[in-house]
Order: sequence, then C-alpha cells, then structure tokens
Amino acid sequence: MPNAIEITHLTKNYGKNRGVEDVNLIVKEGDIFGFLGPNGAGKSTTIRSMLGFLRFETGEIKILGMDSVKDHEKILENVGYMPSEAWFYSSMRVADVIKYAADVRGLDCAEEARKLCERLKVDTHKKIKELSLGNRKKVSIVCAMQHKPKLFVFDEPTGGLDPLMQKHFFELINEYVAQGATCLLSTHVLSEVNKYCKNAAIMREGRLTMLESPRIDDETFLSFYEEE
Repeated sequence: MPNAIEITHLTKNYGKNRGVEDVNLIVKEGDIFGFLGPNGAGKSTTIRSMLGFLRFETGEIKILGMDSVKDHEKILENVGYMPSEAWFYSSMRVADVIKYAADVRGLDCAEEARKLCERLKVDTHKKIKELSLGNRKKVSIVCAMQHKPKLFVFDEPTGGLDPLMQKHFFELINEYVAQGATCLLSTHVLSEVNKYCKNAAIMREGRLTMLESPRIDDETFLSFYEEE
C-alpha cells in the first residue's frame, strides 16, 4: 500500500528551544495513525513541517507522494488540517466561517457541511464568540472535513468535546477512511489511540519512536511523561 506520509531524517531547531531531531515516520494510505507525546515533545513542529508551515534544516517530507516544500499548495488542497487551537473571527456567524473555509478552496461543500453539522450538532446561526470551546472545536472539525480530503491531520481534536461528540467524531473518521482517506491523529489521550488507531508512534524530547502496536499500556505510556 502506498505511503500517505513519508518523513525522512527531519530536523528542525529553534536555537535554545527544543525542536525535532532525525524524525523518520511512515504512514500508509488508509491508516488511522496515532501520534502521541507530551506537550513540547515536537508533535506540532512535525505537523507544521509536514504541511509547509515551517522551514526545516535537514530531511525530506513527502505527503501523498508530493514534496512538502515544492508541492506545498497542491498538498494543502488534499489535506484537512485541524490545529490544536481553533481561531476564528469572533463576530462571524458559524455558517459564514464554514462557507469561507470552502470558498478559500474554491469548492462548493454546502451539502457535506450540512451533513457534518447535523451529525455534530453544530448551531450554524450563532456567532463564534457565543460558542464554548467544544463548539468551536466542532466548527473546526467541519472546516477540516467538508471538502473530503485524502488526508486528515488532527492536532488534539477532542479537547472540549463531550463523550457523545467524541464518539460521533471518530465515527466520521472511520467513514471517511473507509472511503479511502488517511488520518494522522495527534493526541494526549491514550484510550483514543488504543481504541481507534491502527498504528502509532510516540514523541519524546524531539525524537520519535514507532510503536510495534498501537495498544500501549498505561505504565509504558506514563513513562514517556515521567522521564521528561
């Protein structure tokens, strides 16, 4: 099966602050891949490098067979990215935010957006400033999913979501993956990886370790945090 993500010897430094060092990662097409690690371990740096938002010192990254630097714009057309912080113009209505995200791509996503809003119970009439953290997260999920991309990249997506919405979120991921998509799930929540992911890796101090199985016990998982 082809690789959706292929990272080879990625290194990104921030001077005195930790970046990532010699990261090697392969995610196969059709995978739901768990990307674990404590805050500051380098998960977001890796993701931003993948998507062309950061310049890195050494290494090579291919996304869906395309070079992350040379083919940056084409890659973004085929990726649904949800950052850990959902920032929107506070005075905009939810419906306008979702439509704007589609318009930026030059796509009509109205039907898929409607289905997603219905599944996630998104009130499209409210203004962003009227929403709780969880409801802002749901808007961000809709924006990332509505164009039915080939690759989903979620950075801490379920924070603020109640258990029922978390369930609906993963049901949606499974449905898109069944249709041929791939998902990279960056998370702190071990139970999510154990339940939903086919493969997984964990980052610690800017270095990545592939896990032989996504089923990792609490003791092993906590050891990566305690040794930080």
